[in-house]
Amino acid sequence: MRFLLDDQQRDFAASLHAMLTAAGTPSVIRDWSRGDPAGGRALWSRVAQAGVFALAVPEEYEGLGPRPVEVAVAFVELGRHAVPGPLVETVAAAALLARTPHAKRFLPGIAAGETMATLAYDGVRALDGDAAALHLSLCAEGLRLAPGAGPVRTGLDPARRFTALLPGGELLTPAPASPLLWARLATAAQALGVGLTLLERTVAHVGRRTQFGVPIGSFQAVKHRLADAKIALEFARPLVLGAALTMTPADVAAAKVSACEAAYTTARTALHLHGALGYTAEHDLSLWLTKAQSLRHSWGTPQACRTTVLDTL
Repeated sequence: MRFLLDDQQRDFAASLHAMLTAAGTPSVIRDWSRGDPAGGRALWSRVAQAGVFALAVPEEYEGLGPRPVEVAVAFVELGRHAVPGPLVETVAAAALLARTPHAKRFLPGIAAGETMATLAYDGVRALDGDAAALHLSLCAEGLRLAPGAGPVRTGLDPARRFTALLPGGELLTPAPASPLLWARLATAAQALGVGLTLLERTVAHVGRRTQFGVPIGSFQAVKHRLADAKIALEFARPLVLGAALTMTPADVAAAKVSACEAAYTTARTALHLHGALGYTAEHDLSLWLTKAQSLRHSWGTPQACRTTVLDTL
């Protein structure tokens, strides 16, 4: 099946791409990694003004949605530019809160970009709890409004800063819906965008780098590696868009594992073809390499997503 975006969706993606290109995200990402969120907050406001978070908020709460296809389109562009912050968590939080009596209390702020939210789920630490204003914890008792966050810990991707949420807080609802559908869809789209940028940058690199007097991109072995990455990403794209249309657990899990594995494959190819340069943290490529690896296990490992798919057969 072939999925095509309509003119409005293509224009939306193009406007986001232009805005994020002009924003110079590599410097924003590095500042965010060092604990300086000023540039990231400014970029967050611009993303919100473009309507990205409003797409996950129902219209009755000052949003534009829920519109999962447009969310997927937006998150591909956010992944292309490796925008930092709890983007997926904010979308997942909006989906959770929309089904609670507290929707009117929180969702207008999320839609407008005034409220940056993070979410701890299934014992996993919350992303960017130090920067977020809204801390949600999904535990056995239900969905709680945590009173704050603990110290920051960084992982493989320095732009992903994790914190444990403080215990206690207001119980918003005892039996919330699962956040996995929206979180996995947004993660899949984000990973697809990361993979597309890695491929684009690697193609440009092998066209410039020469060996034996010719660009290494002319070598058949290099072409094969790039072709494999391109095929994996193009195979993942319709799965992401199809999952956004159906929003079934199996389709979203299939999209998530396909997009994340494609991005991971492309990251390995990019690292190999850049050589020693690919290992350099100062090189901008590293900002996408580490994100491709971290997204692979975010909101469900490849094995967990495959299990979800197989359980429906």
